[in-house]
Amino acid sequence: MSSPCAPEHASAGDVGAVLMMIDSHLKAVYDGRTERGAEQQALTDQFAASMDAEGFDDVLDGACTLIYMFMKWLGMAYESHGKDVLEYVVPSLVATMRMMPKSFPPEVIPTMTGLVVAAGTDLSPSLWRGQYGYWTKEEMTPLEATAFLLAEHINRLADDRDFATRLIAEALTDAGEG
Repeated sequence: MSSPCAPEHASAGDVGAVLMMIDSHLKAVYDGRTERGAEQQALTDQFAASMDAEGFDDVLDGACTLIYMFMKWLGMAYESHGKDVLEYVVPSLVATMRMMPKSFPPEVIPTMTGLVVAAGTDLSPSLWRGQYGYWTKEEMTPLEATAFLLAEHINRLADDRDFATRLIAEALTDAGEG
C-alpha cells in the first residue's frame, strides 16, 4: 500500500524558481560574498511581492521537490559505495545548521532534518511536512538553506561547483521533453 506521503501524490511546484535562487546563492558563496547584495535582495523582494498565495505554495513545493531530488541523487551516490545516505548526510547537515543559529534557530532544525529524512526514505518532504500544518514564517529561510546545503554537499562530492544545478536543470529539461 502506498503512503499518503509518497512522492507521486505531491505537487512538484516551481522547481525552476527555487533552483535559480539556490544557484544564485551558491555563486555568491563561491565568489566569497556572504551577504546578499542590495540588487539580489531587491530582486528577491520583487519576486516575492509578485506572487499570490498559490505561487508562494508552488515555491514551497518546489523547494521540497528540490530537496527530494538532491536526496535521491545523494542516495544513489552513497549507495554505490555501500553507504547509507542518511548516515552521512543528516549528521553533516545538522552540524552545519547548529553552527548557523541566525539562519537555523534551534526550533526549526528538527523540521529541516525531518524533510531530509523524509526524502531519504522516499517520502515527499512537502506532504510529510503538511501533516503538521502550514509552514511558519520562521521556517522559510531554513527551508531554502536546507536545499542550498544539500546542493553544496553534492557539489563537494562531485568536485564541481555547478554540478547540483546542472543535475536538476538537465532533469527538468528531460522531463519537459518526455
